[in-house]
Amino acid sequence: MPVNSRTGLAHVVFFTLKDQSPAAREAFVAACDKYLTDHPGSIHYSAGVREPSYQRPVNDQEFDVALVVVFDSKEAHDQYQVAPRHKEFIAEQSPNWSKVRVFDALA
Repeated sequence: MPVNSRTGLAHVVFFTLKDQSPAAREAFVAACDKYLTDHPGSIHYSAGVREPSYQRPVNDQEFDVALVVVFDSKEAHDQYQVAPRHKEFIAEQSPNWSKVRVFDALA
């Protein structure tokens, strides 16, 4: 498929938490589930903790929680970025992370 025919967008975020305990990681995933699911135009959602058993040289170990949301269009992604629930998530949870990395790619 030619790249220019892709109209969706994959929004992938890796969070490094200040408190890296299992309880804090699970609480963060629960917050993702509360605020970041079921946005208009989202066609896939997943959030979960890093799986520590994957120790291959290519596995990045410098995050605690991964979030993947795929949108049916770039416009849906852009609306998600300014949605009240997304902003509420950032306001509530940003004190809990020490680092966030965002990767957006055509899907």
